[in-house]
Amino acid sequence: MITTTATVKTPRSRNRRPDQSLTAPALPAELDTLLRRMRMPYLRAAAPDVLVTAKAQRWDPAEVLRVLLAEEVLGRDNAGRRIRRKAANLPTGKSFATWNNQQSCIPEATQQGLATLEWISRAENLTIAGPSGTGKSHFVEALAHTAIDQDLRVAWFTLETLTATVGKAKADGSVARTVARICRADLIVVDDIGMLPAGADAAEAFYRVVDAAYERRSIAVTSNIHPSGFDTIMPKTIATATVDRLLHHAHVITTKGDSHRLQQALAGHGTQPLTT
Repeated sequence: MITTTATVKTPRSRNRRPDQSLTAPALPAELDTLLRRMRMPYLRAAAPDVLVTAKAQRWDPAEVLRVLLAEEVLGRDNAGRRIRRKAANLPTGKSFATWNNQQSCIPEATQQGLATLEWISRAENLTIAGPSGTGKSHFVEALAHTAIDQDLRVAWFTLETLTATVGKAKADGSVARTVARICRADLIVVDDIGMLPAGADAAEAFYRVVDAAYERRSIAVTSNIHPSGFDTIMPKTIATATVDRLLHHAHVITTKGDSHRLQQALAGHGTQPLTT
């Protein structure tokens, strides 16, 4: 299920935010100790300003309590997103803020539909195949950032890092636990399949994750070859079984055109001018 971020309403007073111009005395030591023991750091940080403003503007006690609890909830939500973003190991920080939907060859309606993330709530997959530089990784990373902003968990791999992760687990006999941990994420991304030849170990690692996630979690794959051609870069038997599960509930997109990176470089936008 997709969890949307609740909008925190502010007090219905003329001054909606605590008045920073008022001097906020420190909390009484006993109250400060209680808030520390209850592990409410965001409420504790906001309380001095909120209380002095509430007193000056004669807020209703229930409104004071609501605003303080809302500060704690908002702080925890933001902290959780920071933790999930760090754990996701996203590569470059590219989001929809830097995405040019008109420049992309992906139909705009498709972009908008995928950006709702409803497909993740249905445990559907996404594959984007096409030449290098056509925005595949950028678009999927933007989707991943959006998912984290909606309190979903994301795990990002290249085929090489996924192979290394599962290979390390094979060495100590923890493959099942490792694959189960990966599949705790709501969205699992495997980026740039096909850039390098994939041997049996890579094919096995990819299959294990796709099989474990099948109809339970969403997998997004980017590749410079269509999934139907994965048997050209990995053993055919395991490639067939993997693609069968991957594409059963999948949105399949093919990109085309010249590399955006190369176009930017040729136009002189790839670097900033040197200064002397």
